Amino acid sequence: MLSDSQHFPALVLNADFRPLSYFPLSLWSWQDAIKAVWLDRVSVLSEYDEIVHSPSQEVRLPSVIALKDYIPTARRPAFTRFNVFLRDNFSCQYCNTRLPTHDLTFDHVIPRSKGGRTTWQNVVTACSPCNLMKGSYMPHELRMYPSRTPQQPSSWELQENGRSFPPNYLHESWRDYLYWDSELEN
Repeated sequence: MLSDSQHFPALVLNADFRPLSYFPLSLWSWQDAIKAVWLDRVSVLSEYDEIVHSPSQEVRLPSVIALKDYIPTARRPAFTRFNVFLRDNFSCQYCNTRLPTHDLTFDHVIPRSKGGRTTWQNVVTACSPCNLMKGSYMPHELRMYPSRTPQQPSSWELQENGRSFPPNYLHESWRDYLYWDSELEN
């Protein structure tokens, strides 16, 4: 039996050897990874030193797996609060302060009370003080303009933004796959 099974997640790569997602990082529990190996849905690229036993077999836990079938990424990301925060790099678009998600809100650049819609092109990340200050005013009334014009991001843009926020835990076997297109140091 494993001493602490929570510390053996497998990094999941698409068939092109890129992570399915950078933020949140695409990870499977060791149990799901072993099941996918057993069902021949993934290739094991790297393993932990830890071994699990069944009555008739022993298997090293996978640390990096790649799907055998390619899963295309969505061309248009879902319009969610989290994706707005990710698009805006978890920063208030008025004061440029980076904050944790629980301290962020979103603001309608053109207020709903003045006909503004809840769309990618009209919603930005804001801290509570800036959101309260702007309230239902138009940007020109307070000279509070977002630092970047809001627009719908591509899935690729969100993935790139997500790479700026590494998870708390990165196993050494994952590094070659997470930053494979980074420039190499001399």
